[in-house]
Amino acid sequence: REHGTIVGRLEVKTSEDDSFGRPASEDMFEDPNKRNLVAEVSTKEVVVYGKGQSPKIIAYDCGMKYNIIRYLVDTHKVELTVVPFNYDLKENPQNIEWEGLFLSNGPGDPTMCGETIESIKYALEMSPARPIFGICLGSQLLALAAGAKTYKLKYGNRGMNQPCVDLRTGRCYITPQNHGYAVDSTSLPPLWKPLFINANDQTNEGIIHTTKPFFSVQFHPEASGGPFDTAFLFEKFVGETRGETQPVVLQDGLSYQRKIYKKVLLVGSGGLSIGQAGEFDYSGSQCIKALKEENIEVILCG
Repeated sequence: REHGTIVGRLEVKTSEDDSFGRPASEDMFEDPNKRNLVAEVSTKEVVVYGKGQSPKIIAYDCGMKYNIIRYLVDTHKVELTVVPFNYDLKENPQNIEWEGLFLSNGPGDPTMCGETIESIKYALEMSPARPIFGICLGSQLLALAAGAKTYKLKYGNRGMNQPCVDLRTGRCYITPQNHGYAVDSTSLPPLWKPLFINANDQTNEGIIHTTKPFFSVQFHPEASGGPFDTAFLFEKFVGETRGETQPVVLQDGLSYQRKIYKKVLLVGSGGLSIGQAGEFDYSGSQCIKALKEENIEVILCG
């Protein structure tokens, strides 16, 4: 795992005379990150859900889950117009009426979605500003449109239990994630700030504009079957689309960065009873073991 995520191949021996077991070569492997995966999974036509409901929201389908559609249409009663990833929002050839913009999850390298990014740039420059909410890949696309940079993670963040700190409150939420790219928080332009950070590795988990209704998260607030701890973010987005603004007060994300220590003086708990030697300091020995795994030199004071 020290090499990070790598391409693999699974072969099954079907006969005695096939090429099973031959030496590996580059032409045996295809790197999916070199393909525009969003173009492969995005819808090819415009589809409207919840016709007649309000508010009207455009959703860019970059590989969107049906649960997002159900959550917006059935739970929040919006009229959702799902468009292909390359729909030109500025030209708006189908004359779609919209009050908010949603950017969906999806696979692959966000920098390959040039057409989507250009449409988001157009939406960011509109006056008065219209609410924008992105999740997962949508967060990376919003960051790129704003002028920030993205990068590929060594392993990616996967699973249903990724801890994320809300920089508005300091509260840590358990979130579901499955992404291999992330936003570089240090590249965010003025008026853009980190909204969430990962409590494990301090990578960016969301961004927000400090004066306009633009925000995004790297995780999936409505993931089925959960956790749903952050489903309130959909309420925030729909609420802002309906004109219900919310003040933003953010904490300093730098305060959550892990400090690096190389040498620690450990005051041990001593033996379990008077007269026992230091090797019976069970608590101290377990602490030494944990610190050693972090490559920290320990001096135990009995």
